[in-house]
Amino acid sequence: MRTYRILVIYMTNTNTNLGDLILTYDSAAGEALGKRESHTPKIEAPETINADEPFELKVIVGPHPNTLEHSIRWIEVYFYEEGRPFNPIMLSRVELAPVLSEPSVMLKARIQKSGVLHAVEYCNLHGLWSGKKEMKVGKS
Repeated sequence: MRTYRILVIYMTNTNTNLGDLILTYDSAAGEALGKRESHTPKIEAPETINADEPFELKVIVGPHPNTLEHSIRWIEVYFYEEGRPFNPIMLSRVELAPVLSEPSVMLKARIQKSGVLHAVEYCNLHGLWSGKKEMKVGKS
């Protein structure tokens, strides 16, 4: 006879959507208010770009501790494209090793239409945080 072990995860509110768990600078409340500056990803990118031409963008989190006990573990970058039926488009995911990797990511991307860049980071103590930046596409 086989014995099966089942892992059961209890949540205080089973109606919670993942999006409800992502904090932003504006949505942070209570204890999270003091964490906004050190956890909200900041996106640096040109205000206007040309369609389908590469541009550089940088995502920075912090200043933030970088220890085994408390660090940013990954950063993801998404693009919400205006008029696209299914969004977002994932542009990048970078996993960060505690102590050795800093929570700063630079990449090149190209987009065809205006929209919004979103950066999401995961802190092993303070959860998911998101920042965003509008992107305008000019004439090429």
